[in-house]
Amino acid sequence: MQPLRNSTVRLPAVLLVTLLCLLPACSREDRSEKSKGDSATNPYSADTIFDEVYKKVQENPNDPEALYHLADLYDRSSQYPEAIDTYQKVVKIKPDMGYAWFKMATAYDRLNRPAEAVEAFKTAAKYLPEHAVLFNNMGVAYGKLGKYDDEIASLKKAVKLRPNYAAAHYNLGMTYLKQKNKAAAMKEYEALKQFDEGAADALHREIEKNS
Repeated sequence: MQPLRNSTVRLPAVLLVTLLCLLPACSREDRSEKSKGDSATNPYSADTIFDEVYKKVQENPNDPEALYHLADLYDRSSQYPEAIDTYQKVVKIKPDMGYAWFKMATAYDRLNRPAEAVEAFKTAAKYLPEHAVLFNNMGVAYGKLGKYDDEIASLKKAVKLRPNYAAAHYNLGMTYLKQKNKAAAMKEYEALKQFDEGAADALHREIEKNS
């Protein structure tokens, strides 16, 4: 069973109003015929937003907020190489922009490049030390590298920051199973039963498979 990820991001306030217009998706390549027809009358279509943001970047290529917005658009449309390249431009200009590092790391993970993801997550953690999702996702990346002790440390940090974080508890239980530590996995199962029966049942099934 795959680890549970959670890459929810609290965006900088300056972008939030504009990004609300992008939901539920902003893919420029995978639109229905209906959405194509709507774009003529909808000023907030995906193409319109992308073109406006891209134009702003061309006018001021050193604007980290515009670059971040562009990277996020690439990210949302699953254009991860383009997103990574643009996030790198953001952090070159504004190295302390933690969310750019976090989202860059997540994009690396989507491309199954866990070593690069871990390095970006570690940098993001310097600026977002209380971001539980970051530590969960970093743990998942460590797991892909077979670094289970580091995976456990990251996941423990995630559940310390957010005690009822079901994905992190589940992932932690699964990592304990990789280490043949059924007792520790059972503790995560008992914790999950208190607030997420579905995740608890899923973990329990995995524990039974490994008995």
